[in-house]
Amino acid sequence: MSETSQEGFTPTGTISTPKDRRRVVFATVVGTTVEWYDFFIYAQAAGLVFAQLFFAPLGETMGIILSFLTVGISFLFRPLGAFLAGHFGDKYGRRIVLVITLILMGVATTLVGLLPTYAAIGVAAPILLIVLRILQGISAGGEWGGAVLMAVEHAPKRKRGLFGASPQIGVPIGLLLASGMMALMSVLAPGDAFLEWGWRVPFLFSIVLILVGYYIRRRVEESPVFVELAERKERTRTPIAQLFRKHALLVLIAALVFAGNNAVGYMTTGGYIQNYATNPEGPLALERSSVLLAVTGSAVFWLASTWVAGWLSDKIGRRTTYIGGWLLQLVGVFALFPLVNTGDIGLLFAGLAILAIGLGFTYGQQAAYYAELFPASIRFSGVSISYAIGAILGGAFAPTIATALVQATGSTWSVALYLAGMTVLGLAATLVLRDRTGIPLGPDHEAEQAKSPIYGLARA
Repeated sequence: MSETSQEGFTPTGTISTPKDRRRVVFATVVGTTVEWYDFFIYAQAAGLVFAQLFFAPLGETMGIILSFLTVGISFLFRPLGAFLAGHFGDKYGRRIVLVITLILMGVATTLVGLLPTYAAIGVAAPILLIVLRILQGISAGGEWGGAVLMAVEHAPKRKRGLFGASPQIGVPIGLLLASGMMALMSVLAPGDAFLEWGWRVPFLFSIVLILVGYYIRRRVEESPVFVELAERKERTRTPIAQLFRKHALLVLIAALVFAGNNAVGYMTTGGYIQNYATNPEGPLALERSSVLLAVTGSAVFWLASTWVAGWLSDKIGRRTTYIGGWLLQLVGVFALFPLVNTGDIGLLFAGLAILAIGLGFTYGQQAAYYAELFPASIRFSGVSISYAIGAILGGAFAPTIATALVQATGSTWSVALYLAGMTVLGLAATLVLRDRTGIPLGPDHEAEQAKSPIYGLARA
């Protein structure tokens, strides 16, 4: 695709109007919000009730650890979702994959809300819970790559970071909705009522969101980059094989960039802080609804900083924005537990808000950053698989690791050091890659796109 098309023209020569672009932005925000609402509702429930409802015979400590393990196990299946979505997305288009992943996530989430507990059906309950979480993982693995490419490949060249931030802000909005729904149900169904039925309502509410998301996504046009690939019959038959044959090292480094953000983010999105702060046998034993409201409020800071980071990366470059973001995230990591451990809900909120700002500045530019790393013909595969591997290396078992570290050391400083190490790893991976802000994304420029962004290498 020519530079002209990147500045607002589709491959057929028609003008991509501001209305078209607004529709794409709206659809990616809504779609990713629905997907991540579903994903985070599970993590919230894992930190609050699943240990009691599905793993009670194992005791409190092991129940919590296994509950968090079910959060993490879904990440092991994200690469499967990424492989499938990347393969079919590079062959048949971005839009159809996004519709399928949305439906799969919604069905799995709704069924969790209908699932009998251990007390009702015994060991079948946790087994079915894990199966449904695996389906969520497959869906999440395929969702992100398609959403970001729909946003970035429709964007004008000088606004890719801003457009790419639209699916990114769906994640904090999803956290905001998930935490808000859990907080609401904690108030409407306090105490035992929350354990009996209150936790199920946010899961069942997913069906409404899925219908809305499906309607919106069906109305969005296919990515112009894919349309041109299809018209030229230049779609790759085996995109994943091509990706790993030519760009395996780039996939790993890109995954490490995301791992540095994801491990830290899963302190809240994975339910760890919620469990740590509300556990009645723990050091804080704070009231559930207050903690959930604090998490909800911090998601607003994450949303705003994510949006600003996408916009800023168009001005100063993706790499520079990332470097500043890693430093901000490091500050948030070391501020988090000293503020949380005061037991004051206001200071807990402050700790989460500071952390959220750093998370946003290592997240908002990621969509454009990833899209600019890979050639057009294998871009869906490259973006999706890098993201999925990064999620495994970063967030998959971060809550479980944090729980085990506190059990072993008796101190949250061990968790802070672990998160700081992951942040530094993300910074190091960023420094290894060149800035490719503004590189042409269309098939006309595959030769330029194939040049390795890794310092010291001419080609991937």
